[in-house]
Formats: sequence, C-alpha cells, structure tokens
Amino acid sequence: MNVTGSLSGRRVAFLVAPEGAEQVELTQPWKAVQDAEGLPELISFEHGDVQAFNHLDKADVFRVDKPVSEASVDDYVGLVLPGGVANPDLLRTDRASVDFVAQFFRANKPVAAICHAPWTLIEADVVRGKRMTSYPSLQTDLRNAGADWVDDEVVVDNGLVTSRNPDDLPAFCRKMVEELAEQAEHGQAAHA
Repeated sequence: MNVTGSLSGRRVAFLVAPEGAEQVELTQPWKAVQDAEGLPELISFEHGDVQAFNHLDKADVFRVDKPVSEASVDDYVGLVLPGGVANPDLLRTDRASVDFVAQFFRANKPVAAICHAPWTLIEADVVRGKRMTSYPSLQTDLRNAGADWVDDEVVVDNGLVTSRNPDDLPAFCRKMVEELAEQAEHGQAAHA
C-alpha cells in the first residue's frame, strides 16, 4: 500500500472496544501508520486483550497498549477508529471512550473512521455540518445527527477522514496518513 507523508515517530491512537473491531480495518491502517514511521497504540476501555473479527467470525486477539482512562489526546497526533458492527456499538456506550473521541475534535486533530465507526462520532456529537461517508446502513443515523452523508470511497472534511468498508482501505489509509502527517508537520488539521 503506497502512503505519502511521514509521521516520524509520532504516536497515533487506535481506539477499539474489547471485542468486535473488524480486523482488516485495524491492521491495514496500523501498518500504514508504521510504514509512515508512526507509532500506533492500541487503546480500549479495558486492560488486556481485544478480540478482532472477520465480519461475524472471531479473528486474532491484540494486546491493549493503554486503557482509555490513562490516555491523553495531547500524546497523539490523531485518532483512528476501525469499524465492525459491534465495536462502535460498544464504544458509544462507554463515556470515557466517547469523551476521548470528542477531545480530538476539540483539539483540531485528525480523526479517521471507517465503516460503522461513525456511530461513535454520532455519540460524541461531532458530526453536525461534516461531509462524510460510512457503511451505507449508517446514512440515516448520520443525516439525523446533522452530517452531510455521501456515498464516496473516501471523504475528508477538515481533518475527518471517513470511508465505507474494507474495499475502501487503500484510499482510506492514504488520506488518513496524509492528514496525520500534516498534523505532525504543522500541528493543525489539514483542510480537504
């Protein structure tokens, strides 16, 4: 996967629930961050391991680097929210996780969300007025929350990167790294 931009040792938060993250939507963006010389960190609302899924089937288990209760937005250049149906549904019920997401928007740092991950963004009340995409079944939820939903491979709106599904991962990873690298270089979210 060809990505542009360098994260030169900057940390990037990957927030997932203890189970339900779509594995490929975790591992491909993770690799893209590493390929751009960034340092991905896995954050969840529980210590220990998280169970990833391949659609509805259990996949690999990944070790949590830090619980969200101990994570600070100041330590990261941006945030990545993998999808999977259960993952954002669980995240949006955890107040600390929702607050963590909202803090990235208040700090004007890039956030990349794919597939069902925008459910967590809705709960954080950060989608109003944003142009974005998602898994198609979320379009009504996003529109009801004030977003301008479009059916595009990848959408960037003032540092918010969104895509629809795993087929969009090459474009998603490329734009995600561009936004993160812009933040790393200039300390502010890039504008689409």
